[in-house]
Amino acid sequence: MRTYIKLAMVRFAKGAIAKFMVVAIATVAIFLASDLALPQSAAAYPFWAQQTAPETPREATGRIVCANCHLAEKPAEIEIPQSVLPDTVFEAVVKIPYDLDAQEIYGDGSKGGLQVGAVLMLPDGFKIAPPDRIPEEMQEKVGGVYFQQYKEDQDNVYIVGPLPGDQYQEVVFPILSPDPSQDKNIHFGKYSVHLGANRGRGQVYPTGELSNNNQFKASATGTIAAISEPEAGGYEVTIDTEDGQVVDTIPAGPELIVSQGEQIAAGDALTNNPNVGGFGQKDTEVVLQSPARIAGMIAFVAGIMLCQILLVVKKKQVERVQAAEMNF
Repeated sequence: MRTYIKLAMVRFAKGAIAKFMVVAIATVAIFLASDLALPQSAAAYPFWAQQTAPETPREATGRIVCANCHLAEKPAEIEIPQSVLPDTVFEAVVKIPYDLDAQEIYGDGSKGGLQVGAVLMLPDGFKIAPPDRIPEEMQEKVGGVYFQQYKEDQDNVYIVGPLPGDQYQEVVFPILSPDPSQDKNIHFGKYSVHLGANRGRGQVYPTGELSNNNQFKASATGTIAAISEPEAGGYEVTIDTEDGQVVDTIPAGPELIVSQGEQIAAGDALTNNPNVGGFGQKDTEVVLQSPARIAGMIAFVAGIMLCQILLVVKKKQVERVQAAEMNF
């Protein structure tokens, strides 16, 4: 009897596990199939640059690849010390300013706050400081920002984002400088630092398709014969041309600025421009300073000051001797 019960329990357990596996596989399959069949419109965040430029985010021309998707230009700023000592932790403050009252168009056509992201290219040897090296005061400034390496074998290029723009108009990077005494490939001197920062969604996806964060224009010259609104959102604008009818499809988000019966030419705007974000880049420099050079400079300045003081003392001594001889 006990053996029969044990066999029954084993069979039940095997059946339950098999059903669980079938459900799990079906769930994963549905999830993947839904992503392929109904891809979600996402923002062109920094990690998308890895798809178009997997080796380095900076092209030979100096342009950072984020500009391929974020066509509008906006300012970007970075504050970094002029010089740093070896094996020290310092701040690189990235500023991504924009109007906090601005709202952007999301992929589904709704509006909301902007998000920000950045790409920071440091010199070879410079990297994000490990948590145990970051001072407590600096940790509070960094907050919960996650710094991702652009490539696994490159620890001097990092991307951050997407982050809520109303909270992260300033992003603090805790940077650890290299030590030439530990790495013979590192030398004291001046190095370049490159920043790319975006706010809001891009106008082009890495696949080359336009996002709904664009101003859409007429593809032909003619008269607007009809304007319809599909259930999925957006508009379908039918244009009567000399060669027949042309239908321009506009996704949800941009606002239509034309009406039925209006005469338009190819290239005329059909919608407003909903984009309120943009991309900017900034190049700066940092000097990896040798402590011995600083000590030498201090010693040199101290020697010069001492010489000047001794010259003044000697001059006073000579003046006293001359005064005594005259009185004598």
